[in-house]
Parts: sequence; C-alpha cells; structure tokens
Amino acid sequence: MNDVVYITGHRNPDTDSICSAISYAEFKNKTGVNAIPIRLGNINRETEFVLNYFGVKEPKLVDTVKAQIGDLNFDSVAPICPDTSLKTAWSMIRKNNVKTLPVVDDEDRLIGLASQSNITSSYMDIWDNNIIQKSGTNLENILDTLSAKCVYAVEGEPKFAGKVVVAAMQPESAKEVIEEGDLVICGDREDAQNVCLDCKVSIMIIAGNHDVSDAIIEKAKSVGCCVIITPYDTFTASRLINQSVPVSYVMTKDNLISFKTDDFIEEVREVMLETRYRSYPVVNSENKVVGNVSRYHLISQKKKKVILVDHNEKSQSVPGLDDADVLEIVDHHRIAAIQTGSPIYFRNEPVGCTATIVASIFFENGIRPSRKIAGLLCAAIISDTLLFKSPTSTNADKHALKRLANLANIDPEAFAKEMFKAGSSLEGKTPAEILNQDFKAFTIGGIKVGIGQVSTMDVESFNPIRKDMLDLMENTCKEKEFGLILLMLTNILEGGSELIAVGDHTDAVDEAFGVLLKNNSAYAPGVLSRKKQVVPPLTAVMAK
Repeated sequence: MNDVVYITGHRNPDTDSICSAISYAEFKNKTGVNAIPIRLGNINRETEFVLNYFGVKEPKLVDTVKAQIGDLNFDSVAPICPDTSLKTAWSMIRKNNVKTLPVVDDEDRLIGLASQSNITSSYMDIWDNNIIQKSGTNLENILDTLSAKCVYAVEGEPKFAGKVVVAAMQPESAKEVIEEGDLVICGDREDAQNVCLDCKVSIMIIAGNHDVSDAIIEKAKSVGCCVIITPYDTFTASRLINQSVPVSYVMTKDNLISFKTDDFIEEVREVMLETRYRSYPVVNSENKVVGNVSRYHLISQKKKKVILVDHNEKSQSVPGLDDADVLEIVDHHRIAAIQTGSPIYFRNEPVGCTATIVASIFFENGIRPSRKIAGLLCAAIISDTLLFKSPTSTNADKHALKRLANLANIDPEAFAKEMFKAGSSLEGKTPAEILNQDFKAFTIGGIKVGIGQVSTMDVESFNPIRKDMLDLMENTCKEKEFGLILLMLTNILEGGSELIAVGDHTDAVDEAFGVLLKNNSAYAPGVLSRKKQVVPPLTAVMAK
C-alpha cells in the first residue's frame, strides 16, 4: 500500500472538496500515479445529487492517515495447516528465515503459532514414546518425515494408538515389550517382523530400505497392520519419527498476540514493548493471515502519502496529518499553517473554485478529463461561485466552466437550477446536520473561530429550528472552546446571508460587517463568500 497516494478535501466536505478530490485523482492516475480520492465526512445533499447525476461513486470515508500496519512492508509468509508435520514446519522456518509460522484453519483464519521454540521443545522431549498417539499423527506425516514408501495401508484413516518401539532385541524378548497398537521400527529379520505382526502392532516401519516378503505383507493385511519402508537406518528413523507430529500438538493456541492491518503503529509499538516475541502475525479484517511483522518493520515504516485539495489548514484537514507525507496542495483559499518536511508542489490561485485549478492542470498537460469528471468539475464551479453570483468568481472560472460544459454535454444554467434545488432544501435536516454541512475552523488572532455556511432557496424552512440551532452553537462553543461560531444562512435568490453568531467575540461580527446583531442574528446583503467576504474582515477586526 506504500505506493498509494490519498487525495482529500477538507472536513465537512462540500461539492468542490469532493469533486476536486475525485477529479484530481483521475488526473494523477492518467499520469501514472496510483491515486485514490477519500473524504473526511458525510456528503451533503447537493454533492449526492451531483455524484448520482454523473454516475460517480462517493469516495471512501477515512478517519485518519496515521501510519497503520497495512502501510508497512511486512513479511509475507505462507501459513501452514494444523496437520503439517514438525519436520515440514522446521524446514519452512529455515528456508524462509523466520522465527514463527502462523497456523490457519481451512478458511485461512489464524488459530495458532508454530515457533522454533515449540518445535525444539517437543524434539527434546525424547523420553515421551507415546507422543505419536497423543498427537494424533496421520500416516501421511509419517511417510513424509521418514521419506518412506507405503507397502500396505489399512483402509480409511489408520489410528496409531501405541508407543514407539525399536525391535532391536531377540524375538522372545521383543514379545515382552511390544503391545497391540504400537509403532515398531525393525530391520530385515523376518522372525522379528512376525513377532510384530503377532502382537498386532498398528504400523511396522522397515528400516534400511529392505524389501518385505509377500508372506509378511499378507500377514499384515490379516491383522490390519500398516507396513512402510524407509531408507533411513534404525537409529535415524527412531530420531526422526517424532518430527511427524502435527504442529497442532505443539503450537501456541492461547493468548495469541496478532495485529490487524488497520492497527495504528503507535499502538502496535506499545504492545511490542510489553512482549518479547521476535515476530507477530498480521491478519486482515476477516482474521485471515496476510504476513508477519517485527520490530524491524516499525523502524523502517513509511508514511501515508497525501495530497490536499480545497484547503491548506491543519484544523480543516484529515486527522493524523503530522504522521503523513504531504506531497501537494491545490487550493484557492488563504495560505495558512501546514508545515512539510520537504519542498512540495503548492498551487494556490485566487479563483472561485478549486475545480477551476484542477481543470487547468488537465488542460495544461494536454489531458482531457472524462465526461463524468468534466461534469463533476462543472458542478463544483457552479456550487462554489453560486453560478458566478459570488464575488469570488473570476473570468478563469467562467472560461473553465464553458470548456468543461462542452465536454460534459450539459447546460450550466439548467443544471445549476436542478442542483441548487436538490441541495438547498433544509426540510428534514437536524441542526447538527445544517451546522456541520460546510463548517470550517480557523484560528484568528489567537482565537478559535468556527464558520459554517449553508445555501438555500427556502430560507423560511430554517425558522422552526432556529432556537435549537442557537442552543447547539452555544454548546459547541463551550465544549470545543470556540471564541466565536458564525453560521452563514445564504439566500441564493436574494444574494445575501443572514449571519447567526454566538460566543464571547460576537462583537467582532458587528464591527466587521457594520451590522448590529439582534437575538444573535443580522442580515448582510451581498455577502455570499466565506473566503472573500467573511474571513478577511473578521481577521482584520480580531487581529486588533
């Protein structure tokens, strides 16, 4: 995931923020960058109308760009199934130079860990000659471990219910040691083989790669004894057979420590400091193993790569931005406080909409946006400039809209009416939805200021919730320590805004706009732009 570049607008995204992120992602993808647009909040009704109109999916919602396990180049490791033999597991550990292997069920979900210490501990437990019985080892594991070939196997899945015995004594003495169901390792002496079969052992292992007579095979069939031949000598076979035990017998099952791909690095680091394992399994949201991670990977972590559009203030941007690499900023607002560790591409123009800049980038590079993207860029320009009624509008916005409208095959005025109608209704919205629909936080003169804006063609629909809105704004001021919260209720038809203000610094609104707040409200004719007509005068007053 380290090659992914996330393109995001501001929190409480408006149409320009969402459409510019999607459009710039298309530009980046066409120039060879693996870019993904994301959003930092729910889309409003206007933006929903736009995306549905042009058949574009809304970007993925992201809560933070803090570094996560999924951002690391952790080790990919092939998990093993629980009936894998210790010999095979040990071979895989050495081959892949890892300390542990994840053990998974039939659906690749983590059920245990097989480590070097698990395997060596069981191997050192040489006096336990009942380990094959206890562990439920199957015939396939024994054949694989001993590099053996099967001469005869009973039908079904044979069970080995006895102990391991090496028939290295006289036949008469062997009878006193061997019991029914035992696993016996013997040589080519037929008298010893007959004793084993008389005792009804479950499996007879012929060491030294010696052939077995037809008579012995027939007798084995009659008593239900498996017969296999291994090229190893008796000593080696007796040492190796314990390695046929399945890893499920020795693996760690309880109190497993694993990490998910969306776990934050800072939290993972704390867990690793409290434990001393060499590596930890990494699982996805379905608990399926995708790799191993160790302390080394945390040291070599790579940050998420981010491009910001339609904002350049940290307070308006994605949480965790300090842990990410900001590659570019494309914006049309005032330049604020975002610091980067190295020089970046920063494009800031005094135009009415970020989408105008994005469109210029397409055309400057000889790249034509797709019809859908051209439509999104048109919608963003119309929305941010209120179809050029806003004083932020420029000739560049008008020229971009004309060119894009031809590509999108739309009539800007007809589309604007549909879009504003769909997005401006306040009916059914809660005070919180209205306030947060397009809300931005600023720090002005050391004072935390929040400015929200909602544009509507039906101002009267706001009156029933006016009191609840004031209560919400006052509570937000106290809880989040705002010195001033200002809501712009913009009347698209009249071309002005009602300013609703609460907080300790409402007097700044009176002075900045030459109005007198009455019941926390005053009408400001001609005020349509937060960026150009609200933030600058407030900054001038509050800077005093």
